[in-house]
Formats: sequence, structure tokens, C-alpha cells
Amino acid sequence: MSLRPIRLSHHALGYTEERGFAFDEVAEAIRSEPWQPAELGRLECRKDFPFGLLWQGRHYQTKQVRPIFVEEEDEIVVVTVYTYYF
Repeated sequence: MSLRPIRLSHHALGYTEERGFAFDEVAEAIRSEPWQPAELGRLECRKDFPFGLLWQGRHYQTKQVRPIFVEEEDEIVVVTVYTYYF
């Protein structure tokens, strides 16, 4: 893992509200969870967060944040973020 700065790409920023994630959740996932290889030479990780709220009309106890990112020389660039509610 890296201590490089984390930046959300324009694409990832565009999905913040639609997918219901916050930058702090993405950063925490990247900083605290094991990284795995993803498609196209990218990396990914997953972190479960307590949720206990409504999302799109249903109540969920847990939100999982799954950032897809690349580690560049000076920063970590988050390409997209998937969220799962359960």
C-alpha cells in the first residue's frame, strides 16, 4: 500500500451521489484494505461500512465501497467506485 495522495478521476466524481459514496470512505478503503488485481492492470479493494439507513427506498445495514484505481508515481488515481448495499 502507498501513502501517496488519492485523487478521484472526473468519472469517479460524477458517480459520487448516484452510487452513494464519500471520498473519505474511498480513501479509508484504499489505506486500510488489501489490494487485489483488477481488469486492465488496475487495482481494487473492498471495505464494509456500517450503514443502517435507507438507500433508494430500502433499508440496508451495510454499505460496501469498492474503488478501482491505479497507482501512479505521484498519486493514486481512483478510476471508478462501486457501492453495494446489503
